[in-house]
Amino acid sequence: MPDQPNTNTPDTPDDANSTDSAPEEIVMDDIEAEAGFLEDRDPEDYPSVLRITSNSEQAHRQDALDRFERWEDGEEIPHVINFQNPSDLRALLTDRRVELLRSIMTERPDSIRQLAERLNRDVKSIHDDLQVLTDYDIVHFEQAGRAKRPFVPYDTIEVSLEISTPRSADDAAPA
Repeated sequence: MPDQPNTNTPDTPDDANSTDSAPEEIVMDDIEAEAGFLEDRDPEDYPSVLRITSNSEQAHRQDALDRFERWEDGEEIPHVINFQNPSDLRALLTDRRVELLRSIMTERPDSIRQLAERLNRDVKSIHDDLQVLTDYDIVHFEQAGRAKRPFVPYDTIEVSLEISTPRSADDAAPA
């Protein structure tokens, strides 16, 4: 996972997700970025579920504590990447990157070039998207001769965006 925010630029000028040409900055929750949760783990030992969320810092902290307790009890817990700002989540998971992830998870390509041909996209844009997804520990590579073979170590990727009415302290306390 990256230690610093990653800069994301649209895939191509005709990208269906692009609304302007200004680069968007993707900022991952600081707690998750510093955790290094999967840093020294073999991709085959990853949890089966990756959960990408957009929760407030408070909700994310509580969820992290709940996951820790479940982990201590021996449960398999998902790997979670949280973005406090929903636009950061959208910047990471463009339609083209979701299509790329689905393609890799459906049938592992033998190379980046094969993946580009399968998706009818140029190799550079595929490589750039893979690099962003690699920075967030979503995609990994294995060496296959001279080619790098992308793979996703998760069985499932869940995306969660919670939108709720803010509650004041007065509303939360019973009368």
